[in-house]
Amino acid sequence: MSKSKYITFTIGKTKRIALIAHDGMKQKLIDWCDEHKEILQKHFLCGTGTTARLITEMTGLPVKAYNSGPLGGDQQIGAKIVEGDIDFVVFFSDPLEAQPHDPDVKALLRIAQVYDIPMANNKSTADFMITSPFMDSEYNHDVINFQANVMARVESMQKKPE
Repeated sequence: MSKSKYITFTIGKTKRIALIAHDGMKQKLIDWCDEHKEILQKHFLCGTGTTARLITEMTGLPVKAYNSGPLGGDQQIGAKIVEGDIDFVVFFSDPLEAQPHDPDVKALLRIAQVYDIPMANNKSTADFMITSPFMDSEYNHDVINFQANVMARVESMQKKPE
């Protein structure tokens, strides 16, 4: 990989984990958090509205709450990824229910991909991620060098056709 196209970021030993679940999957995420409570309590947790509050109430884990998904919570989580304040996402989505805020969900999925953030959208993937050796160590990952990307685009637009 060319270093000019990418910048290496480090996900710290203490992960900043976003916890999100659609209504039909909230209990499954709560149960998952309770099952992995010993690991999760070593990390900073945040989540969207109702999900964050329910996890805190039902597991005792401290979870910083943002807005609920339909009221902009997914976008808030996405913004925190861009700002470098979230580096791990567990999002139990409901594949069988239409979601009124589906464009927001797709935007969150996209931004997690762009910033190379680990993201689980079901219990199996979340189980693999939470039990990974990387949970107890730093992890370096390469992210697109957006400043270099923008400069290259500007330069290509400034070139006059001959």
